[in-house]
Amino acid sequence: MSHRLGSWTPPDDADTALALRGVHAGYPGTPSVLDCVSLTVGVGQRVALLGANGSGKTTLLRVLAGGIEPDEGSVISGGRALRHDRRGLTAHRQQVQLVTQDPDDQLFSADVRSDIAYGPTNLGLAEDVIAARVDEALAVLSLTDLAERPVHRLSFGQRKRVAVAGALAMHPTVLLLDEPTAGLDPAGTEEMLAAIAALEAHGTTLVLSTHDVDLAWRWADEVALVVDRVVHQGEVTDALTDADLVRAARLRPPWSVEVLHHLGIDPATAGWPRTTEQVAAAVRDHATAHSR
Repeated sequence: MSHRLGSWTPPDDADTALALRGVHAGYPGTPSVLDCVSLTVGVGQRVALLGANGSGKTTLLRVLAGGIEPDEGSVISGGRALRHDRRGLTAHRQQVQLVTQDPDDQLFSADVRSDIAYGPTNLGLAEDVIAARVDEALAVLSLTDLAERPVHRLSFGQRKRVAVAGALAMHPTVLLLDEPTAGLDPAGTEEMLAAIAALEAHGTTLVLSTHDVDLAWRWADEVALVVDRVVHQGEVTDALTDADLVRAARLRPPWSVEVLHHLGIDPATAGWPRTTEQVAAAVRDHATAHSR
């Protein structure tokens, strides 16, 4: 089953963008990957899926996206249970888009503009509408200068952003990102995080999977840790300071929490600092208080 942590409570249905209810899921001929999982993604909430490699994060995303039909339970989108028939999946994928970890799994057109246009074209939209959506996605992902560039001449980080742009052009309500910063250098990671911020400003609800606890601590409002086929969902400061849960997920606590503990500073008293600047301020305040 799934567990809720701390004071976190799921949003009202009116504020829910996407949800799972009692989902069991796996693959033919293999043991179940997810066991009676429930998850709630609130409208506008930043949700990070965390877990060790192979824990089931990608399976969870594919269930949310409609790519895997649960053996039991339901995917809830727009207040309704997803029907895994052609009509239901077509409607669902206009609202929920998944961007995979490897952009080369999703990019196949000759140039950037054509690739981003592929999804809207398949919706049968008018040419002017398609062009407007492509231009919009290019601008949001800071790709306008690369619009005519062949896909094979892009860097790995650029290809990742093009894959996200292609999903954005579908105008989804929820965008699911599987390990969006995996394989990126520090500069590429910051570019991806800037792109994610632009998507949020655009009104898209974001869910991302990662095994990077520090990224989740810095970015997320809520986290869902996948441990032994079960999902533990809670506010980020509750979930990622639960030492037993973090250890069970084969992860480490956020670096800022560890540093403050080593310095004898209670992270809760310091306001749960989540950025380098906030940690530095907490250390300065502590030093000032103890120098009097």
